Amino acid sequence: MKNKKIIIGSRGSKLALIYANKAKDKIIQNTSLEENNIIIKKIVTEGDQVKDSRLSDVGGKGLFSNYIEKELMENKIDIAVHALKDMPAKETDGLRVDTFLERNDPREVLISKEKKKLRDLKAGSVIGTSSYRRDFQIQRIRSDVNCQLVRGNVDTRIKKLNDGLYDALILSCAGMKSLKLDDKITEIFSAQDIIPSAGQGIITLQCRNDDSEIISILEKINHYETYQKAQAERSVLKVLEGDCETAVGVHALIKEDKIILEAELFSLDGTKRFYEKKSLKIENAKELGEEVGEILKKKSNNSYKK
Repeated sequence: MKNKKIIIGSRGSKLALIYANKAKDKIIQNTSLEENNIIIKKIVTEGDQVKDSRLSDVGGKGLFSNYIEKELMENKIDIAVHALKDMPAKETDGLRVDTFLERNDPREVLISKEKKKLRDLKAGSVIGTSSYRRDFQIQRIRSDVNCQLVRGNVDTRIKKLNDGLYDALILSCAGMKSLKLDDKITEIFSAQDIIPSAGQGIITLQCRNDDSEIISILEKINHYETYQKAQAERSVLKVLEGDCETAVGVHALIKEDKIILEAELFSLDGTKRFYEKKSLKIENAKELGEEVGEILKKKSNNSYKK
């Protein structure tokens, strides 16, 4: 395979390309492949073209992954790189999502114009968020602020903040750190105070089920602990059959030989919160996720679905 060109498909945003290059570097470090063996192909997705609507209103998380998956299925690329949190819970037939780079920081951060923390913002302040989950989580902490939709890449969102359209933003810590924008962070929330999206901070590499050569390469760079965390977190979503509108936070932590899973699910209108925390042996990560998912489903009585 040394002389074959491997094509990695990625969204074309600055952050997505950082992730794609990270994947490329990991492959080079762990195989005999060299720089000139691997090409990164930029793919414009429908999600990148939707600037002012919630993803749930225009087709869901698949708007980011579908275009890239299509190129993978048509053999135009060999590996797809995704932010795991942007992928639908249900996997696409013929493709595998089972390779993960070591997790970046999964926490949420606040950025505000005057460097004010959430508790110090004025009543009625407008906070830009991109999901119902974040809306409901913030409202539980500060019911007197106004959460409004913000879309676009990180730079676009920060420009909207600086232009006065928002008083603060909630963004992922991983994205800010990867873009080297740490200095703009006002506050980092613990993963207990604001439970992140399932898979937040995880980069996943996807390939075709029948591509044994690429599978053997990806096996060499799969991070074991991140793999188990991803199994647990995504299993919760699969049980809930969650979509973009499902306001659910899921976070797995590994301590010694145990994986601890914490999850919260909100009713469709955000007025009810259902919470569960359980742990099992690391090798039972998938079963743990399924168990927590079933408990949340039962507790909520399907109030999280339309």
